[in-house]
Amino acid sequence: MRQMSASELADWLADPQRAKPVLLDVREPAEFDICRIEGSQLMPMATVPARLPDLDPDAEIVVICHHGGRSAQVCMFLERQGFARVVNLAGGVAGWAAQVDPNMPRY
Repeated sequence: MRQMSASELADWLADPQRAKPVLLDVREPAEFDICRIEGSQLMPMATVPARLPDLDPDAEIVVICHHGGRSAQVCMFLERQGFARVVNLAGGVAGWAAQVDPNMPRY
């Protein structure tokens, strides 16, 4: 499973030469309401299997959660379903707040 740090993701998102990835946030709605990475779409972990048709298996997908554990599980699941371009955001939104956006609310 591929992983990237929050600062690596920030560099990717800031690069006008690179296509933007799908930012798939697998936390719960209450967590998403507290903080999120701009442009991310909410798909709680438990809903991912039923919502597979909503995802493009050819897209670059960065999976996000609070600290990186749930997103790692979702990455492994997606890989087993044939998604070859998934990346886990190591450290999750907590890492994003620590490395990229110190003004992001934390919980």
